[in-house]
Amino acid sequence: MLAPVVALVLWTFVMWGWMYATRLPAMRRARMRPDPDAPRGQQMSELPARVRWKADNYNHLMEMPTLFYATALTLALTGPAQATDVALAWAYVALRIAHSAFQALVNRIEVRFALFVLSSLALFALAARAALRLV
Repeated sequence: MLAPVVALVLWTFVMWGWMYATRLPAMRRARMRPDPDAPRGQQMSELPARVRWKADNYNHLMEMPTLFYATALTLALTGPAQATDVALAWAYVALRIAHSAFQALVNRIEVRFALFVLSSLALFALAARAALRLV
């Protein structure tokens, strides 16, 4: 049950690296100097959209996946892993990676939304199974 957790953490670091690998060169090309007095996000909004997409996705990996981490760890701590739980966890991770790829490369909102909904359904099923285990 812990392997999908570690996989998503590692994927988050992939997105972190990708974000900086695109953002820093774009900042240099734009001759941008970080301004601590600029309103949050103002300077980054001046970068090309394809550069911002990676940072947007990295931020998304700090949102809903936190519920995944809590749920997966709850399941890991409350008993032996069940095949359905592991399959749901891997499905969630695979869908989040697909979501990252679409957002970072293409950013077709319809596809991203479908992937987000599917991953959310997998997470909901996993959370429901955790709740039933605790009852």
